[in-house]
Parts: sequence; structure tokens; C-alpha cells
Amino acid sequence: MIINVAIDGPAGAGKSTIARAAAKALGFIYVDTGALYRAVGLYALRAGIKPGDAAAVGAALENIKVELSFINGEQSVLLNDEDVSSQIRTPEASMAASDVSAIPAVRAFLFDLQRDIAKKNNCIMDGRDIGTVVLPHAQIKIFLTASPEIRAKRRYDELIAKGETVEFKDVLEDLIKRDYNDSHREVAPLKPAEDGVILDTSGLSLEEAIESAIRIIKERTE
Repeated sequence: MIINVAIDGPAGAGKSTIARAAAKALGFIYVDTGALYRAVGLYALRAGIKPGDAAAVGAALENIKVELSFINGEQSVLLNDEDVSSQIRTPEASMAASDVSAIPAVRAFLFDLQRDIAKKNNCIMDGRDIGTVVLPHAQIKIFLTASPEIRAKRRYDELIAKGETVEFKDVLEDLIKRDYNDSHREVAPLKPAEDGVILDTSGLSLEEAIESAIRIIKERTE
């Protein structure tokens, strides 16, 4: 039996780190769906298209090919055959991803790719509407969250470690704006699945958060 785990949550909740570590521990494939939207957002930025311009972004989709490649369970993101795994992690790409993810045509464009991966693999897929829209029949659904300040501090530390020059207040403002955009969009807004488990990592170390996620998954699959 194929097992699918859906992990949703707001920006900076640690979804990618926790989902990747849990997938590795359990021998599953890890699928970062946010990376797909980041790739589309990156294309828009490079093409001089406003990521929030639904008509322009929709018209550009025919020129975009987004793929995920998996090597030893590690995910790489390809945009028109270019590996953009690092380029999609900038603050600009984050905001662009938030904008394009509100466009129905973009969601439809990426929907089949996400479901096809889940159909064929034991996987942990993270995003903002995995448990509610993309994989509503996933056996395990986890909604990861933490306070805005803690999430912003994690993102800030991550960017500083990569050599980025950023201010904490800017990271916090961007995160709060993205939270609002993601939870108030008309199509597939960010919200916990009714049959999901809410995991608040505010007071947990990274190791504790990973262990908690793995425990939840094991309890529901054994």
C-alpha cells in the first residue's frame, strides 16, 4: 500500500526541514510543493512579469516546464531543465511564490504533477493545501505551526547563514504579509485539514519537532 503524508503550515513553520528529515528516517520520498510555486514565481521575476498578474502569469505557463528530480531521496527543482534549487530560496522568490500560488491557473498547472508523484511513491508532501486539496485522502495529515516571531527568527537565521543581508523586521513583515495572503486567498486557502493533527513547534527544538512528526506518522501507519 502506498502511504502519503500531508504536511501543511504557514511560512517558516519548519515544514521543509521536518518533512525532509522524517522522510529520510522513514525511507519515503520528500516532496516540497512550495518549491514548484517558487519556480513559477522565479520564472515570472526573470521574465519581468508581475507575479500577481494572473493574466500575464497564466499566459506564460505554456513556456514553463517545472520538474522534480529525486536522487537518493533528495529533491532537486528543474525550471526549463535548469536546476534552480538554490535560486528559488531568496525572499523575492518567496513573495513571488505567494503571489502566483493564488492564481487558479498556476494551481491547476502544478496539481497533476503533485498527485502523480503521490500516486506512485510513499511520500511526505509539504505545502499549504496538501491535506485539504491536493491529497485529501492522505492517511496522515499534519498542520505545522509556530508563532510568527519564532518562524521569522528561523527564516532570518537561515538567510544569514546563507550569506544574505537581511533585517529581522523585514523578514517578520514579509512573513506576516505572506500568512495573510496564504490564508485569505480565494483558491485553496491555508487552513488545517479537519482530520489533521496540529503540531505547534514554538517550544520545541528542531530534533524534538522531527521526532514528534515521525511519532505521529508511525502511530497512524502501524
